[in-house]
Amino acid sequence: MTDQTSPAKAGPAPAQPSKTRHRLKILSYNVHSCIGTDRRLDPARVAEVIAALEPDIIGLQELDVGRSRTGGIDQAHVIASLLQMEFHFHAALNVAEERYGDAILTALPARMVKGAGLSSHGEQRGAIWVEIEVGEHKLQVFNTHLGLLGGDRMRQIAEILGPSWMGAPDCRGKPKILIGDFNATPVTATYKAVARQMADVPLLSGRRPKATFPSRLPLLRIDHVFASSEITPIATQVVSTPLSRRASDHLPLLVTVEV
Repeated sequence: MTDQTSPAKAGPAPAQPSKTRHRLKILSYNVHSCIGTDRRLDPARVAEVIAALEPDIIGLQELDVGRSRTGGIDQAHVIASLLQMEFHFHAALNVAEERYGDAILTALPARMVKGAGLSSHGEQRGAIWVEIEVGEHKLQVFNTHLGLLGGDRMRQIAEILGPSWMGAPDCRGKPKILIGDFNATPVTATYKAVARQMADVPLLSGRRPKATFPSRLPLLRIDHVFASSEITPIATQVVSTPLSRRASDHLPLLVTVEV
């Protein structure tokens, strides 16, 4: 009798490893040059409001850097240092040695991709784009402060959504977050232009969205966090405390998402 070896049966194909989902707390906060509703200049107070919320990624608007009106300090650096985070700043407005603009802060590995001005007929506005490593994900985070004029806002948001920013090849297929003070409520064309392409995180996180401005008696929802389809909204909080109502004329908007 000869030995015969039966062919090995093919087992199931190994499963492809799935990417881990990560929960993040993201904050949008217009800090009004760290001048509170009590007219007191106090970057440490702003940092205290933020620290209590323990966000992972922060988009700040209306930061002064080297401006005589606020003592010549670098507000982005001071707040980031107090929070023990790194920061990336873009000056939308430069006057001699004085700068005014927006920043993204995080303790996660991050690199600045772009900071640039946006089309402005009124006060000059800008945006900043930072890529943040969240596990194996490359999260693209954009922060902006849009203009007061409706025409400016529409041009500015068209640029941000366009091929030089969120439509760039480096963004394709990657999760994206857009943070900012849009100076635009949900009834405006500016808001609707973004909402056609991205999810309004507060709207989808289970509670009726609350207003963020002015901080003492909030009437307008003009601070927003939008997310691409790769991101799942979990929760939203407009942070109204005695301290946050004094620290700035805007309330902080905190959202929790999964990437």
